[in-house]
Amino acid sequence: MNGCGERDRRGAAFDPGCRACPRLAAHLDAVRARYPHYHCGPVPAFGDPEARLLIVGLAPGEHGANATGRPFTGDYAGRLLYSTLHAFGFANGPVSSAADDGLQLTDCRITNAVKCLPPGNKPTGAEVRECNGFLQAEIATRPPRVLLALGRVAHDATLRALGLRQRDCVFGHAAVHQPEGLPVVIDSYHCSRYNTQTRRLTEEMFHDVFRLAQAQL
Repeated sequence: MNGCGERDRRGAAFDPGCRACPRLAAHLDAVRARYPHYHCGPVPAFGDPEARLLIVGLAPGEHGANATGRPFTGDYAGRLLYSTLHAFGFANGPVSSAADDGLQLTDCRITNAVKCLPPGNKPTGAEVRECNGFLQAEIATRPPRVLLALGRVAHDATLRALGLRQRDCVFGHAAVHQPEGLPVVIDSYHCSRYNTQTRRLTEEMFHDVFRLAQAQL
């Protein structure tokens, strides 16, 4: 046991000083020692507080959100995400380079299933569960119309936050799940360097997912 998941954090408000997961806290301390100017802490959601579209990623990247303090900012995965948001009218620019770069999102908000940088970009199941209360609160406080889950971990975390069973909403790229009385959940492969360079996810495939999302707004 790593200590995560031992407390009830359902619907917990985001805590910028959270150190509930010992493995993640120790990893952040080690990264901060190497890069003292990095954010190295839980990364808050970014975007329009009244957004109808909430995008859920995996976790901060070491030299991306963990450095800048903004989801998908400063790393490779953010290139496709933010250029797509701009192309579909959700962002006032195609590039997110720093938390103070003036980028603004309209009708869209971005968060992560796990708010802290995990070693190897792989959070444990216990860490995902521990952090799920923050996602529950984000959804409940500002209920979106559409939840776009980037990757299987984000998909599973989103279902957990909504109180849904995985067997009722199976992950698949461009899959659309419409649970009664809840936001629509749309899945996409994650816009990671690996997925885009291997063309498991192309720009056109990603744009198709956003067309699905726009149709539900």
